[in-house]
Amino acid sequence: MPTLLLVEDHEPNRDMLQRRLTRRGYDVIVAEDGERALLRAHEMRPHLVLMDLGLPDIDGWEVTRRLKGSPETRAIPIIALTAHAMPKDRDDAFAAGCDAFVAKPIDFDELLATIEALLARA
Repeated sequence: MPTLLLVEDHEPNRDMLQRRLTRRGYDVIVAEDGERALLRAHEMRPHLVLMDLGLPDIDGWEVTRRLKGSPETRAIPIIALTAHAMPKDRDDAFAAGCDAFVAKPIDFDELLATIEALLARA
């Protein structure tokens, strides 16, 4: 069962995504902010990270840069999940190291297809 790290500061979004992904057979661990995301990624070594970019403390762009800059977490695919959906936000997400981009509100079928494609490549 693949393990996903869901990084989301908005509790209703976090709970809904965690429940729906768990029902689809994923083991979902959560982080509410950037600091916890970095800790959990290094401790748990998930198969994939779902990264909200608009996080308190350390934003998702910086968390992504740090994860992609570390030899221990560099290979973990990261999907940006964000309401920051302007073309520049998308470009910035890819420049930071995100492997895919899904805008909020989230189309769950699109998200699942993106997760499955990235896991198949990893």
